[in-house]
Amino acid sequence: MRQLTDGVHQLLGRPPHFINAYLVDDVLVDAGTPAAARRILRELRDRQVAAHVVTHAHPDHFGSSHAVCEALGIPLWTGAADAEAIETATPVVGPGRIPALMAKSKMPPAHPVTRRLVQGDQVGSFTVLDVPGHSPGHIALWREADRTLLCGDVFFRLPRLSEPWKFLTVDVQRNYDSMRRLAELRPELVLFGHGRPLRDPDRLARVAEALPASRTRF
Repeated sequence: MRQLTDGVHQLLGRPPHFINAYLVDDVLVDAGTPAAARRILRELRDRQVAAHVVTHAHPDHFGSSHAVCEALGIPLWTGAADAEAIETATPVVGPGRIPALMAKSKMPPAHPVTRRLVQGDQVGSFTVLDVPGHSPGHIALWREADRTLLCGDVFFRLPRLSEPWKFLTVDVQRNYDSMRRLAELRPELVLFGHGRPLRDPDRLARVAEALPASRTRF
């Protein structure tokens, strides 16, 4: 585990930066695939963890959530519109043939959601932002004090900074809106679900400005 800024640590994934999880204050954010449970618990062994937040209901983000919550005795929180998917282990996929095939694959264990997060809720020193599109209830975490953003999969950085893969995104146009919204915050540190941290708000803005015109508004 390595510290990125005050109160924010990145767990060490395998391979590095491919599927990320973070410890934010005393809250675990995302939990990788089911295969990551042992590693996550090992990294958290000497840490105080009060809750677990899932940015969105895709299996590479809540794959180990059930195992970690059971082992640590902590509650699971997620965006209100994604809660049912985690509680029922139901795939959240977009239109198309590939998502339809993916929806038939084995899902991680279901787990109860004890808090359905909405815009403006507090998670430690961070504020919840509703940023739907990649999934219906996708959330981000924002700390105005030092302009730190955990954006989940609203953006990818694998390896270049871009939108998430369309075949994994429920509503591409709404995700474009979410990308623009986050870029307008001018974050000094952006932490992704997939990819290395970014400390360049101009680069985030350029990617958002190059997106196709949106048909929706917040």
